[in-house]
Amino acid sequence: MPRIRRYYVYILTNSSRRPCYTGITNDLDRRIAEHQDAWNTGYTQRYNLNRLVYYETFRYVGNAIRREKQIKGLSHAKKRVLIESVNPKWDDLSREWGKPIKSI
Repeated sequence: MPRIRRYYVYILTNSSRRPCYTGITNDLDRRIAEHQDAWNTGYTQRYNLNRLVYYETFRYVGNAIRREKQIKGLSHAKKRVLIESVNPKWDDLSREWGKPIKSI
């Protein structure tokens, strides 16, 4: 059975809670780890953009690219509304990734 590819459009921020970086990837876990480990020198490292506050999943890369461009074209105020529609507290959505699941 062929593996279904997934593509992700995501928004990163820092402690300022200002949506600063919108990106696209086919491996969200790896890409966020790269941002958090400061692997990527440049814009995201310079501004300490390591908190995942929003993401969307797509089956087709073309749809993800169109959505990334659409989000990048939004004002900061509209990006804030988008983020708060699913993440009102601006929690780091990747904070618990890779940690053991607690048994009940």
